[in-house]
Amino acid sequence: MTFTLGPRAIAAGYKLAAFDQIGSTNAEAMLRARGGEQGPMWFVTSEQTAGRGRRQRVWIAPRGNLASSIFELMDVPPAVAATLGFVAGLSEAAALEKVSVEAALRLGPDRPRYALKWPNDVLAGGAKLVGINMEAEAVGDRLAVVVGIGTNVVASPEGTPTPAVSLAELGVQISAEELFAALSDAWVEFRGIWDNGRGFAEIRRRWLERAAGLGGEVAIDTGTATIEGIFETIDETGCLIVCTAEGRRVPVAAGEVYFGSAASKRAV
Repeated sequence: MTFTLGPRAIAAGYKLAAFDQIGSTNAEAMLRARGGEQGPMWFVTSEQTAGRGRRQRVWIAPRGNLASSIFELMDVPPAVAATLGFVAGLSEAAALEKVSVEAALRLGPDRPRYALKWPNDVLAGGAKLVGINMEAEAVGDRLAVVVGIGTNVVASPEGTPTPAVSLAELGVQISAEELFAALSDAWVEFRGIWDNGRGFAEIRRRWLERAAGLGGEVAIDTGTATIEGIFETIDETGCLIVCTAEGRRVPVAAGEVYFGSAASKRAV
């Protein structure tokens, strides 16, 4: 199979650059942006050899997995553009549900259920299935925004901070190409709702409906401190709100999140 955009993405004017193998779809997208590409444009491969995730972690996609990056030029502040991570999570979850219909019918109660982990992962059964990484850079008087979305389709990495899983391990037998077509269409839907940040309230509402760990114990390692308490909500800027034992409501803009028993161990 070859990578193709879904019909909604084609109708919306998105472009596509597909690669048999590439070092990093994010790096290629930003390189094109600096060179004058106007987008919107997807960069996609089923084998990525030198990608980077959050906090510069290695993000390798062995052949058969999906590494994709969406590039758009925007007239929005960086803080608003940052909320596109929630758009990406919702888009990916919707695409996964669309391509998992056969598995859901076959597996019944054991079918995969996809949850969104703040700030930008998609989980299945508590394990990481999808990682999302954002980059933004000023290009002229506009902001080049690249959202990288990596999905474990046929294989999952070992030794990661959060246990990982692949669609194949979950009993979902689909190709990276099939998933990408669904993802490109779902992005059009949720990007439209987001509407350059004006629709983030609706994105926030939908994201919270799928949020992993909401209402439970959470510990967040910010790199300089560990904040623990109850995961109460996300606010209108996308910060995670932690209600501490002292009753304080603490907004967290970034960090590594641990739930439940893992949160208790992390806080020790």
